[in-house]
Amino acid sequence: MASSLICSETQSRVSSVLNRDVKQYGKKHMFDCNEETCWNSDQGECQWVSLEFPQPVKVSELKLLFQGGFSAKTCRLHGCPKDGALREISHFYPEDDNSLQISFCLAVQHFYRKALMEILFSK
Repeated sequence: MASSLICSETQSRVSSVLNRDVKQYGKKHMFDCNEETCWNSDQGECQWVSLEFPQPVKVSELKLLFQGGFSAKTCRLHGCPKDGALREISHFYPEDDNSLQISFCLAVQHFYRKALMEILFSK
């Protein structure tokens, strides 16, 4: 069973926050373990989340939970492997409901250089 790579030193960035209301919709809600809160992006064609880990990480799966009716149509996962350049690792098509989704299970991916991952959400 996989364990979460998110820790207190993980730095996150997001493309936007709904109405710039970070108190109610900000990125801090992505990892607060509260099903009543979530990050909400503003409108736009492509939204993204970027995670920078304090140490190299090994990724084997990605779990996402979208609010029903607000799911992206296509998602892409980018990672920064040993060579230091972001590259696409996987693309996936999430369900548009409130269920926890394991978006991919793949051979373990190693990320180096204070591991950087981006998740891109497209309509």
